[in-house]
Order: sequence, then C-alpha cells, then structure tokens
Amino acid sequence: MDIKANLEAVKKTFINQECRLVAVSKTKPIEDLKDAYSAGIRDFGENKVQELQSKQPEMPDDVKWHMIGHLQSNKVKYIAPFVHLIHGVDSFKLLREINKQGKKMDRKINVLLQMHIAEEESKFGFDKEELDEMLSNPDFLSLSHVRIQGVMGMATFTENEDQVRKEFRGLKTLFEELKSRQLPEFVQLKDISMGMSGDYQIAQEEGSTMVRIGSAIFGGRG
Repeated sequence: MDIKANLEAVKKTFINQECRLVAVSKTKPIEDLKDAYSAGIRDFGENKVQELQSKQPEMPDDVKWHMIGHLQSNKVKYIAPFVHLIHGVDSFKLLREINKQGKKMDRKINVLLQMHIAEEESKFGFDKEELDEMLSNPDFLSLSHVRIQGVMGMATFTENEDQVRKEFRGLKTLFEELKSRQLPEFVQLKDISMGMSGDYQIAQEEGSTMVRIGSAIFGGRG
C-alpha cells in the first residue's frame, strides 16, 4: 500500500485544488496515519469517538482531527478538548451539548450543520424545517462556545450521477441562502463538506470546499 502515491493520484484528479482533503482514517492502524502525515496530510477524519481519542495522542500536535461520524451527545466531552471540526451536528440538542462542553474547556468548537440531502432514510441530518426552527429559537442566540463554519451532507449511495449532483447542488443552494440571512456572529459560513471517495469530483464541481476520502488513500477495509 503506497499511501503517498495514492494521495498524489487523488490530488491529480481534484477539480478544485483549493478544496480541503480530509483523510478518512477510521479503522486504519496508526502507522497508516503516520505515512499519510509524512506525505503532507494534516486533516484526519474519524467516525468513532473511542478511536479518535486513542489515536490523538499518538499523532503530532499539528494534526487537525475531524469527527465525521454520527456523534452522540453523551460522548462530546471526550473529544471537546482537541477536536478541530465536528461535521455531523444533526440536532439542536447536540449543538447545545457541544456548546456546554466548549464552555467547560474555554474553547470555541468548530462545527458543521449536517443536512439530510439523500433520499435514503438511513442518513442523519436536519431537514429545512428543523433547521429554520433551530435558527429562530431564542436559545440559539445564546450559544457562546461554538462556531458554525458551514454545512455538511451525504448524497444517496447510487450509480445515478444526476441524482448525486442534484443533492449536492441543493446543499450549495441552501448554503448560499443561509449566507444571505442575518445570523449571529458565531455563524461564520465558509465550508461545504460534501463528497467522498466515490463522488468527490461531482461534489467539487458543485461547490464543495472539503471532501472526505478514505479508501482511495488507504485502500479498502481489512
């Protein structure tokens, strides 16, 4: 497994070289992460709190850790001291808990709001109505220890490129619509996290600023 060569191959296929690459290192041994680090990767994505916790001390301090999986409120405290960005904020309850833990740590925690853009029921995320409800809730204004940096979405797992493109385009439209609103200062919309190993090129064409790539860098599972 030549992680450096894989990375170079992936970067060559980027449509937008400015798009940030988050290397999805879940289930991978620490040696693989160190190889990716040596090849220039600083952003690593994990989807389980326990794994994120155990890998963090093993890696250099300048690594930016991304929590990309579904996050339960009761586990926020374990990653609050060091997590760089939480991608999957899919409820007001979770956002309030992140704010609470950020307050305890005296740090503002960067988050993305996860939108439900896929036609599959299994994906987490806000729908438009739930998002509007949260944004108009007076309690939303009192969040002092989060920084909402943008939105995240996962497209339907399908071979139908038009479907995937439509879903990504919908997320970009929502992002632009949110940017036009009067929102509190802690909402600093700059990132759209969409696109994975199978659809990152389409995502970049539709305005993604951050893609999450695992198997194309580290190979399949196992």
